[in-house]
Amino acid sequence: MAEPSIHPPLLRWAAAMAVLALASLAGCMRAPPPVAFHAEGLPETLSAWHLFKLRGGELAPNDGVLPYELNTPLFTDYAHKLRTVWMPAGTAAGYRADETFEFPVGTILSKTFYYPRLAGEPADGARVQRSDDRTGTRPGGRLALAEVRLVETRLLVRREAGWVALPYVWNAAQTEARLMRGGSLVRLELVDATGASEPAAYAVPDQNQCAGCHASDLRSRVLHPIGPNARNLNRDLAYRGDDGGEIIRNQLAHWQQAGLLTGAPEPASAPRLADWRDSAGASLDARARAYLDSNCAHCHSPRGPGNTSGLWLGSDVVEPLRLGRCKLPIAAGQGTGDRRFGYVPGDPDASILSFRIESVDPGVMMPELGRSVVHREGAALIREWIAAQTGECGTGDEPSGTDVAENNNDQQGRGP
Repeated sequence: MAEPSIHPPLLRWAAAMAVLALASLAGCMRAPPPVAFHAEGLPETLSAWHLFKLRGGELAPNDGVLPYELNTPLFTDYAHKLRTVWMPAGTAAGYRADETFEFPVGTILSKTFYYPRLAGEPADGARVQRSDDRTGTRPGGRLALAEVRLVETRLLVRREAGWVALPYVWNAAQTEARLMRGGSLVRLELVDATGASEPAAYAVPDQNQCAGCHASDLRSRVLHPIGPNARNLNRDLAYRGDDGGEIIRNQLAHWQQAGLLTGAPEPASAPRLADWRDSAGASLDARARAYLDSNCAHCHSPRGPGNTSGLWLGSDVVEPLRLGRCKLPIAAGQGTGDRRFGYVPGDPDASILSFRIESVDPGVMMPELGRSVVHREGAALIREWIAAQTGECGTGDEPSGTDVAENNNDQQGRGP
């Protein structure tokens, strides 16, 4: 019996398909382009920077892009955040104990905001999880796209003239993020573990609003990073090893070993901010002070936009009156909620601090930007901190808010 013959055109078709398959496989295995630093201009897409690679159902930092995490991050409507840093080859950040590190020209800091997805919800679904777990995260700063809903990626880019803020919003397919200089509003529904939900009007800031937090020095009024400082980076992080497994290292030590940081001491000698969630390993006072430091101190500091309030909330502040204890307000208006003092020891219900943290009224709430819902757990922590304190506020013997403001102005040469 004769063997069946294969028609020549069919052979050519099969050969062509094999070539295409090999080319496709090679394309998948090809290394992504290196990170592109744009010294000027406003690239329209996030992909123009080559900070990330989308491959195998994951969003992952590109080669040389290092993920990092903070001990106590800023609250943003329960969003999770993937933070990364990239610096040009041969450059490094300069260590500073009490301020944000001194980053070289060419640095790109990114912060990707995302939520764990609910089962059955589409990639761009409005219903997302309200949780603090690590759903969708993998070692090395990778995100499983089937498990998370990407919202935006903000870049802080260090150019010759200074830092530039660029907000990019992810598309419905979760394949690209486009520059939104005018900001955007994303309507979400936050669903907790019990199935209860609440609406959130997630605000992507415009470039001017970025300055509301990042231009936190009233003297210079220039943008600069807030989070990457010694006290917030001094913690362990799970990095991805060559075998794909986890390697746990202290971030300060890892940055220095990788050549991205100079002048840093041993981690044990560096300042460290508490993790506000770590009730087993940190005191109530340390956790509450860390929360106020990360969520409030970029404005409420001697140099920040909230300096004339006399309320300074950095973790290094030691004077109780500066922290609001029995402090009369200066110009809070309706923000006082008819409460007399910044906070009253033992009585959060009589404290302005609790009132403003627990409000969603735009004319009252603090922080003013970055949230549309109450951070229940954070508010509960501050309530617990106030309730645990003892003592009483007087009726006229304590320094007034006006006295504090005048002292602030005297120190800064600003006049009354």
